[in-house]
Amino acid sequence: MFDKEIYIERRKKLKSKFESGLLLFLGNEDSPMNYADNAYHFRQDSTFLYYFGISEPALAAVIDIDEAEVILFGNEMSIDDIVWMGRQKTLKEKSEDSGLTNVQSSDKLETFLNQCQQKNRAIHFLPPYRPENKIKLSKWFGLPVDALEHSASLSFIKAVVSQRSVKSTEEIVELDKAAAVSADIHLMVMQQAKPGMYERELAAKIQEAALASGGNLSYPAILTIRGEILHNHYHGNMLREGQMVLNDSGVETALGYAGDLTRTFPVSKKFSPVQKDIYDIVLNAYTNAKNALAPGVRYLDVHLTSCKTLAQGLKDIGLMQGNADDAVEAGAHAMFFQCGTGHMMGLDVHDMEDLGEQYVGYTDELKKNTSQFGLKSLRLGKALETGYVLTVEPGIYIIPELIDRWKAEQKFAEFINYDKLEQFRNFTGIRVEDDFLITKNGNRMLGKHLAQSIEEIEAIRAEAY
Repeated sequence: MFDKEIYIERRKKLKSKFESGLLLFLGNEDSPMNYADNAYHFRQDSTFLYYFGISEPALAAVIDIDEAEVILFGNEMSIDDIVWMGRQKTLKEKSEDSGLTNVQSSDKLETFLNQCQQKNRAIHFLPPYRPENKIKLSKWFGLPVDALEHSASLSFIKAVVSQRSVKSTEEIVELDKAAAVSADIHLMVMQQAKPGMYERELAAKIQEAALASGGNLSYPAILTIRGEILHNHYHGNMLREGQMVLNDSGVETALGYAGDLTRTFPVSKKFSPVQKDIYDIVLNAYTNAKNALAPGVRYLDVHLTSCKTLAQGLKDIGLMQGNADDAVEAGAHAMFFQCGTGHMMGLDVHDMEDLGEQYVGYTDELKKNTSQFGLKSLRLGKALETGYVLTVEPGIYIIPELIDRWKAEQKFAEFINYDKLEQFRNFTGIRVEDDFLITKNGNRMLGKHLAQSIEEIEAIRAEAY
């Protein structure tokens, strides 16, 4: 945990956004894999972690605006808990570490909420994403489960998003640490990957290193020779000469802050000439996008800069044709780049995505384009502010099924050279990604330098053999 004064100040700042009512926070519970006592790795809800810092299952809390008090609801360890799990800090001790003095047992929460409802007091809650919390809220407020998302408090969502979006000094330290450790792990993978290995062997090394760092993975590792599959968690392929490995993985620190890096490297000592051509296009898009990061700049425009660089590069090698700007405006570039250039980061690798992408990445003035293929997957579009942390991750992905569908329709035939593209249908994909902090005068990459140029990567691969 951070110093308790940090959590006290965070709660105070949030409380100042409301004149009355109750702010309800639900922590996460242990979630069973296949029976009650065999649970998945526990991860506390990030908003609960942000305001209270206690990583323990089955907690809830309220900030009572009218009574000017904060109450933590939870239970102390039973003797059975102690027998099976060992003595840990008591809940009272953990609450004191968070600057809390009022701790009540979990069974008192429902009664407390009922009393508040009888007095017609406003009770604000955030959109639930865990089924157990959906069931609780449905029971407490008499709402159908499918109505909970729309019944969540918009003012609560916007207040949390506004506060969590701008990272404090101590948060930036953690995010720097996450990115630096992630970079070390990526370098290790580049150094140890060899033909004949299975993807799962490298994925296991990533998991081992993440745990050894004192944290964990911030998301399941994407370690694959099938880089055209954007979120590919399958690890059953063997690495062979001539292929590329796409490694999209990051570490979460002990305090819950995420790293998110991607590098693509050859299984062989060197990239093939075609792989070099495509890699350089992606790296140029990355460079142009990260150079555009600054306060006041819309990330939508950063994304479009990346897309136009990709389109021009693809035109230069004959895969696209016509005017690159027109191609991007029409959406033709999405044949090769189907997703967004980046997203917010923090306590979540896709920060606050549970609160609603339309509130985290967009504004009332800038609505998300949900109709155009490609743009509808851009998680962040709004103007950047000092203190934001985000990723830059352009890529080129050659997806045979997409080629077949668009070619049959002759979709964007004025911009896509389908005859040339047929020669690339088994190319797979390339992505380059780093994490950035928006500063007063521009931006700063978080963590440490990780081999990025073709020359740097090939030097590492040559030593691996």
